[in-house]
Amino acid sequence: MRVQSLTLVAASAALLAPTTFPDAPPAPRPDPSTRFLLPGAPDRTGALRAGRSGVRIGPVPRVQAGPSASPTRVGPDVRAGAPPRRDGGEEPVRAADLLAGVRDCDPVSRGRYRSDAGAPADIPVCGTRDAVYWKADLDVDCDGRPGDKCNARTDPHFSPATAFTDSHGRPLDAERLPYVVVPGPSDTWDHREDDVRGGSLAALVHGDRVRYAVVGDVGPSDLIGEASYAAARALDIPADPEGGGVASDVTYIVFKGSEVEPIEDTAAAEKAGERLARRFVEGR
Repeated sequence: MRVQSLTLVAASAALLAPTTFPDAPPAPRPDPSTRFLLPGAPDRTGALRAGRSGVRIGPVPRVQAGPSASPTRVGPDVRAGAPPRRDGGEEPVRAADLLAGVRDCDPVSRGRYRSDAGAPADIPVCGTRDAVYWKADLDVDCDGRPGDKCNARTDPHFSPATAFTDSHGRPLDAERLPYVVVPGPSDTWDHREDDVRGGSLAALVHGDRVRYAVVGDVGPSDLIGEASYAAARALDIPADPEGGGVASDVTYIVFKGSEVEPIEDTAAAEKAGERLARRFVEGR
């Protein structure tokens, strides 16, 4: 987890009309000495990932923005590791169909995020009634329980903590659990106000691949575009925590009010993620 600050957001903000590139005040640019990202660079370097390091804290408390329906919880009703079942023999939701549903942007963030320290602040968080979404890079988060691929030797910025924990109270396992990272709450956006929490279901789209994950960690309040080692592997993205990841074209769709219990049940997440993705593209 990489969190630099936690600031509760203001009570409301003016609504913006839907547009592909919403107007928003740019965030202050960092000092030139901290600019690690070279424009157009296709690979991730240790210096880039260093820009995501910060003070690590415990789980982010929930906040109620107002009355809302109970979250859609998915229990361990399928065998761990089993492929998700398709109701009625339906084909999996296609990447093209999901991307068509997020072509336009009705922003829910009050400003924009950077993909890395030194990059332009040009990424809004957009929303519909049922989901929030953004398009960014993918930096590899290896934090959590140490393993063969994710540990202090392989990742110089490794932390044994994650913002959210599994059903036994332990940090999550980035090597085995596909999870996404949301920015720390700030005046720009507070994920909790959009009914996004630890265990919320997410669809990740890269190329023609669609994979499902949960919200598992919280990052810096000014950066966006990070997912676990396992999520990168699932998307066929280089998963090395220091030099892996991809520079652009990953779409993150997080379904409001959803929650997998226990958070580590990957089979349940895939089954429920497919169902929510189908509902999303069909507009139900």
